[in-house]
Amino acid sequence: MNAFSDLIHPKAVLAVIVSGAALILVSGCDTQKTESSAMAPATKPVTTSVGTEIDDGVVTAKVKSALLADPDVKSFDLKVETRKGEVMLSGFVSSQAQVDRAILVARGVEGVKAVANKMDLKEGAATAGNTVDDGIITAKVKSALLADPDIKSLDIAVVTSKGEAQLSGFVDNQTQIDRATARARAVDGVKSVASEMSVKK
Repeated sequence: MNAFSDLIHPKAVLAVIVSGAALILVSGCDTQKTESSAMAPATKPVTTSVGTEIDDGVVTAKVKSALLADPDVKSFDLKVETRKGEVMLSGFVSSQAQVDRAILVARGVEGVKAVANKMDLKEGAATAGNTVDDGIITAKVKSALLADPDIKSLDIAVVTSKGEAQLSGFVDNQTQIDRATARARAVDGVKSVASEMSVKK
């Protein structure tokens, strides 16, 4: 009886428990290390994608600031979008000189690899009535695009001048361009649609 109780002495039991717990913890750490190593390659592309989007957002902000700071460009009439360093300038401007100047200013911004000119010239002077009507048409076109599940409307900018709606931005395919153009044409008050959208590369 004494020999048996020596075998199961409390200190001996405690030593076995501590050793077992240590083994479990060590093997658990190894498992976590293996899992995190296996997962590392899968998460890398996501980081790159997010980084590209952030870089494009920074470039867009810089171009907008540069246009705002330039006295020869009415930047409020321009939309700026960036995709992998390519800047798209769209909207209605008063003269070819403004187009040329806007392109020159955008090209001078750090991070800009190329500039796509999608700007259109305004025809005649705008009146207060035209401006209000154009604002309403722009809102209607945006709503129509948002209501269509097959169009990524957040990637499409809308500007209107005297009933002409201009759609610009980077989209996934030609089908989206055709569908967005058709949707815009169907909006009440739209006289014509200028498609300045580009398919993402």
